[in-house]
Amino acid sequence: MEHAQTHPNRPPYGIIAVLMVGAFIAFLNNTLLNIALPSIMKDLNVEASTVQWLTTGFMLVNGILIPTTAHLIQKYTVRRIFLSAMCLFAVGTILAGTAHVFSILLAGRMLQASGSAILMPTLMNVMLVSFPVEKRGTAMGVFGLILMSAPAIGPTLSGWIVEHYDWRMLFHFITPIAIVVILLGFFLIKDKKEKVNLRLDFLSLLLSSIGFGGILYGFSSAGNKGWDSPQVYGTIIIGAICLTIFILKQLKQERPMLNFSIYKYPMFALSSAITMVLNMALFSGMLLLPIYVQTIRGISPMDAGLMLLPGAVLMSLMSPITGKLFDKFGGRVLAIIGLTITTITTYMFSKLQLDTSYAHLITIYSIRALGISMVMMPVSTNGLNQLPARFYPHGTAMNNTMNQVAGAIGTALLVTVMTNHTATRAKEIAASAKASMGSMTTPPSPAALAEMKQKVMLESMLDGINYSFVIATGFAAIALILAFFIKRAKPAEDPGEVRPAGKKVTAKLAGN
Repeated sequence: MEHAQTHPNRPPYGIIAVLMVGAFIAFLNNTLLNIALPSIMKDLNVEASTVQWLTTGFMLVNGILIPTTAHLIQKYTVRRIFLSAMCLFAVGTILAGTAHVFSILLAGRMLQASGSAILMPTLMNVMLVSFPVEKRGTAMGVFGLILMSAPAIGPTLSGWIVEHYDWRMLFHFITPIAIVVILLGFFLIKDKKEKVNLRLDFLSLLLSSIGFGGILYGFSSAGNKGWDSPQVYGTIIIGAICLTIFILKQLKQERPMLNFSIYKYPMFALSSAITMVLNMALFSGMLLLPIYVQTIRGISPMDAGLMLLPGAVLMSLMSPITGKLFDKFGGRVLAIIGLTITTITTYMFSKLQLDTSYAHLITIYSIRALGISMVMMPVSTNGLNQLPARFYPHGTAMNNTMNQVAGAIGTALLVTVMTNHTATRAKEIAASAKASMGSMTTPPSPAALAEMKQKVMLESMLDGINYSFVIATGFAAIALILAFFIKRAKPAEDPGEVRPAGKKVTAKLAGN
């Protein structure tokens, strides 16, 4: 399927629908797992700093593989890319559903991520070339409505399943749906493509894998090993060096795996920076809140899922509305209002108590979701709108890569902050408790000691979570400051469209 830069009268709704269903179940599966993390920690006997790899590892694989999607979109048909991605996702889902040790579960999540990484950029590229600039906000809004219904369904469904069944059922019920989607794609997607002779740069893939992977592993390991461990700062330094070499290599290549030259378009660069910083704050909340409500508050998985439901529904309902508002007013006003709301509500989450009411948690989370819904899609679409059409695959790949990597590093960093602060506060509270016990005339009973130990654990973990949300507030505030520099973007002139003889080159769907 090829489309000229002049958009077809009728977008390929059939292909878009099948792609959306595939992306929906991939997104749904990711939101399903957040509520189940405390149950997985208990069942597989792992700590928060270990279980967070189910989230950060998923995002890391996405971050490593998404750069290859620009290459894949240019070389292969949508049909071939979609079927390959869905098969990887299905195999990973089956493996994770049969896991009885954490390493097997993590391997299944990695396979799921390898499929998921390819789905979203492919769908975004088809959407961008199928709708003109003046209609993209509305189209992306409908797209967001469908995908954002995943977090509306996911937490509540996950809570119900975890409360009544084993957490592995989260994967078992996704498996048949994935198989049906594969069959739909096999029979319904029939696009064709001229043969393109492109080779994947394996050295660039290796450099990006070591670069992103080293940095993330270093941040993730700091919670257990400490920042002064050679394993922590060593992997971060190696990752930074490899990432620098990777970027310099891409800038010199005629056909880069990840085209960093698109950052010369200011609105794209700004939108990328805003969404990256915001993702560092947002993904952490998805991990910290379930730990707080289930581990500290003792709220059931079902009620924990229901707590997130109003915010997720509000976010999905707002998606088409913000799409239309974006078409009319642009992204700046929406981003400033949305990020102001997000910053304030994130700060309010840093004031959690051992007895914070359930209604208060629902209210703050829902208002925060409203703010987020006004930022992500409008800001990203505004940035992509400035790119010439042949850079769409590179723009979507770059956005998805940087957002996933930023989210993974943000999550790893804030979980590390939580872990370290929890350990420090536990020592302080325990020392204070021992001092008060020393002044007692009679030694405390074993039951009193157990109760005191439990209280120390809960209070120190609460302090760690609150401190992490303070750091997340700082990230949100940085994104808010950047939002004031947003301007409405228009497609930039593409010097690459003009041949030496002065003839125009028509841009194709895949960016050929």
